[in-house]
Amino acid sequence: MHDALMLNWDMPQRALEFATKAHEGQERKYSGAPYIIHPVAVSKIVATVKHTPEMLAAAYLHDVVEDTDVTINDIEQEFGDVVANLVYWLTDISKPEDGNRATRKAIDAEHYSKGPADAQTIKIADLIDNSLDIYKNDPGFWKVYKQEKLRILNLLVDADPVLVERAKVVIETADD
Repeated sequence: MHDALMLNWDMPQRALEFATKAHEGQERKYSGAPYIIHPVAVSKIVATVKHTPEMLAAAYLHDVVEDTDVTINDIEQEFGDVVANLVYWLTDISKPEDGNRATRKAIDAEHYSKGPADAQTIKIADLIDNSLDIYKNDPGFWKVYKQEKLRILNLLVDADPVLVERAKVVIETADD
């Protein structure tokens, strides 16, 4: 049992290493900083509320399927079905052919809303970090992004309530 616990708590570190390699060469859109700073920030936010090693691992991995050649199957092989399931619920499912940005974001928001509480909590952490970045670095886009995120907040009813409140404060006070 002790070895199983150690392996489980080792999972976030392995996920960080996996995500760092997967995102190698990618940069944050506005700052040019290595992309991995975003998943690290999301994981740190998740760690401030009730969490599991699988949640921390999924926080590190939440963008790899969208932004790299990594598949959900790769995640499952490396980290198991719990982490793969969380990453699935954190991954956009819309495609460009589904319509304009508003239509695609509505499809993705509906997808997130059907996910388990742990995935919704990670999504809120992702929203917090992205909101802070976009508000600071792209004030013009912030107005559109803010409305999208307020809609998502209303759909993620199973997310950790502490993070939901933190997200509301971040989003609603950013313009002050």
